[in-house]
Amino acid sequence: IKLVKTEIDKQLSLSPDVISVVSLVDLFIEYAYVSGASDVHIHPEAVGVRLRYRIDGLLRDIFPKEKISKDLHHELISRIKVISGLRTDEHNLPQDGRFRVKIENGGEEVDVRVSIMPTYHGENSVMRILAENKSFDITSLGFSPTDLVKVQHAIKKPYGMILAAGPTSSGKTTTLYTLLKDLNHPETSIITIEDPLEYSLEGTTQIQVDDKTGLTFASGLRSILRQDPNTVMVGEIRDEETAAIAVNAALTGHLVLSTLHTNDAATTFPRLIDMGVQPFLVASTVNIAVGQRLVRKICESCKKERILTDSEVVSLTEIFPKDAIMRNKKYFRGEGCDVCNGSGYEGRLGIREVLEVTNDIRQLILQRASSQDIAAAAVKAGMTTMLVDGIQKAAKGLTTIEEVLRIIHE
Repeated sequence: IKLVKTEIDKQLSLSPDVISVVSLVDLFIEYAYVSGASDVHIHPEAVGVRLRYRIDGLLRDIFPKEKISKDLHHELISRIKVISGLRTDEHNLPQDGRFRVKIENGGEEVDVRVSIMPTYHGENSVMRILAENKSFDITSLGFSPTDLVKVQHAIKKPYGMILAAGPTSSGKTTTLYTLLKDLNHPETSIITIEDPLEYSLEGTTQIQVDDKTGLTFASGLRSILRQDPNTVMVGEIRDEETAAIAVNAALTGHLVLSTLHTNDAATTFPRLIDMGVQPFLVASTVNIAVGQRLVRKICESCKKERILTDSEVVSLTEIFPKDAIMRNKKYFRGEGCDVCNGSGYEGRLGIREVLEVTNDIRQLILQRASSQDIAAAAVKAGMTTMLVDGIQKAAKGLTTIEEVLRIIHE
């Protein structure tokens, strides 16, 4: 990381007419890759250009905005447009593109998704970094042993729905890809429809939504069902039409995986009913709903033990289940070091809840019960909530209580 940062500093210290914009853009992407950043933000302001990296879910300023002049901004955006196949003469409309670049140190090819947006001070660019070698392993997702059994049981069923629920950037797509990799066998046909395509999964047929040609989730899903699939992955259920076709596919002998933007696992059922799907269809098609968030992991290089004080225990029992806190007072935190850039965190992991649709849950769905009633019944049946899963992972030294609290409040 330090080597790449030094190279960027060297380039930025040169006069604008000497700087190699081609090298600079490559270095920006390489820094994102080596630092584990998911996005690179190039944001023009009144004075200078702000360069920020989203690392472990949070945006960080890596270089002072005065280092990147407004004169250099136009060249940077033009270079990004050229390699993304976008129009360089268009400055007043949003544009989306993508390109692939080979990282010099490591030789890996990285897929970069680009969004250009006109703003008051000039065009804003956000580049999403998608590493090709991302490993999808169901055991690495961080499911508890009980939840892992539920998930493995659900993906062995020949039909039904598996839903991943959570806000944007909560790891839903990664969860679905991991399940798809487990299902990916030569004797099985897997087709996905996504917007956008995030990862390439060999052995599957992947389709990109394109509104310009009329290829929407709904129209694409209809056509997919005529392609003789065993398993279908729909990037997101956004509307009534897509929800209806997905449920119909699950009823007619297909295993359907998809995501919903809901706060937790229990809310997926009222959400589908709000989309116009009949309760009896929801109850008979959904196998499991997985609610999830991503929390930052404690940096192993500077991890230190901490003991909760009595006042902290009292305060935390107002938020977390009392027995989950009282069971353990020893937790951990990162002190901050060079490895984690002083943050105390390095990498992320998921905290999850897996709601299995039992006969009792089906009855509640048929009665149009609230998400609170469904969640209470699921907990009574043994579901570990995201809150409890978070505190259990904090007790194991994987994350901090502060991080779990941050995610809850978000």
